[in-house]
Amino acid sequence: MDWLNLICNYWPHLAAGFDLLAALLASIHALLHKRDPRAATLWLGVIWLLPAVGPLLYLALGVNRIRRRALVLGVHRTRHRGMPKNLGEPEHEGAEHLKLLARTVTRVVTRPLTPGNRAQPLMNGDQAFPAMLAAIESAKKSISLATYIFDNDASGKQFAEALGRAVKRGVTVRVLIDAAGTRYSWPSIIHRLEALQVPCARFLPASLFTPWRVATINLRNHRKILVVDGVTAFTGGMNIRHGNVLADRPASPVQDLHFHVEGPVVTQLQDAFVNDWVFTTGEVLNGDIWFPEPPFHHRGVVARVITDGPDADFEKLRWTLLAALAEAQTSVQILTPYFLPDTALISALNLAALRGVRVDIILPAKNNLPFVHWASRAMWWQVLIHGCHIWLTPPPFDHSKLMVVDNHWVLLGSANWDARSLRLNFELNVEGYGRELAHELAAVMAQKLHGAHEVTKAEVDGRTIPGKLRDSAARLFSPFL
Repeated sequence: MDWLNLICNYWPHLAAGFDLLAALLASIHALLHKRDPRAATLWLGVIWLLPAVGPLLYLALGVNRIRRRALVLGVHRTRHRGMPKNLGEPEHEGAEHLKLLARTVTRVVTRPLTPGNRAQPLMNGDQAFPAMLAAIESAKKSISLATYIFDNDASGKQFAEALGRAVKRGVTVRVLIDAAGTRYSWPSIIHRLEALQVPCARFLPASLFTPWRVATINLRNHRKILVVDGVTAFTGGMNIRHGNVLADRPASPVQDLHFHVEGPVVTQLQDAFVNDWVFTTGEVLNGDIWFPEPPFHHRGVVARVITDGPDADFEKLRWTLLAALAEAQTSVQILTPYFLPDTALISALNLAALRGVRVDIILPAKNNLPFVHWASRAMWWQVLIHGCHIWLTPPPFDHSKLMVVDNHWVLLGSANWDARSLRLNFELNVEGYGRELAHELAAVMAQKLHGAHEVTKAEVDGRTIPGKLRDSAARLFSPFL
């Protein structure tokens, strides 16, 4: 046929035309939407120097925003007029200035501060998993569970069976797992949950084989939320996998920190889950089984949820970190597995240290992601030179995420100090004001420092030339690690 002959004769011209059009569209998008000129320049180089592949890579890795409309369902139950007068004992010396931090974060995020909360730290899966499973077994009305990784291993099966029993008791259950997180074990836990008739969904399923979804392949839901009957919750950085149960001596042990939370802030955790669920499935969860009147604990922690992600919540957590570092007066303690801060955060850390604030950054000596460790080490000198302290904790790998400022302000949750958490992932953290909780968590970090090694600038400068080249090369990819 004439048209087939025409295509056969001119397919190279057609392919070149499509490639040119794709490169132009990708370049226009990069110029209009990339805030960092260096990132825009890098992507323009990739788009034009890698024909056909460059625009596809930009679509998969460079388009880092999605549009979704947040629902406001249970938040009205936690609203209070004005700023809470008691930020967890403001009468104590050294806490008054944190009201400025609270006011700043209020302008950054949409959720109000709520007094009357409790937060109990749970170390590793040894403490967290039994408490979470007990809460699931005691559920009467509803269970909402969101996690990044839900492995089909010994611990994962325990959770799946407990959720299945809850469904049989008549409890309304919803489980949301990140699509990438379901692929950490095979076969996927999804099949087991479905066999147990547990309603579950995958967040943003995407692959190179589904081109209409390729733009979301790099956007993952890293949040960890478990809410039972709308009144008790668990959150933090812990995934559901047996490696967290250190007592069982797993092949790949992981230390981690999770929290049992009660009080009005539980409603905000539920609200975050509901928004992710309706975005994924279209089902709106509302009513008293999801949003009952939360209990109030007198002399509890003043707290609020901070959601962050490549949508309307973009960079809210980064602004919170910058505000906390700006208000710090005596001490900043940071516990994170992945430390790849951007220039603004590095400057804020250094300015705090130059003001006389004691800045301690606690990292694992052996990372589960070697490339991240190399990239992180390439920038350590930038904070060491101005007086920050970096500590490396011995194995097993520590996945905990925590920040304490002036022994009064606490930030806990799922986010790391890297571009993936602060720009690409959907994250959930809780900020809390209260000296008792802050002292308890400072003690947790002090315990981790036992046996830790303090890094010196001389040590960093003394790396071999091949080591420095490797670390610096890895740092170039820090926005994607």
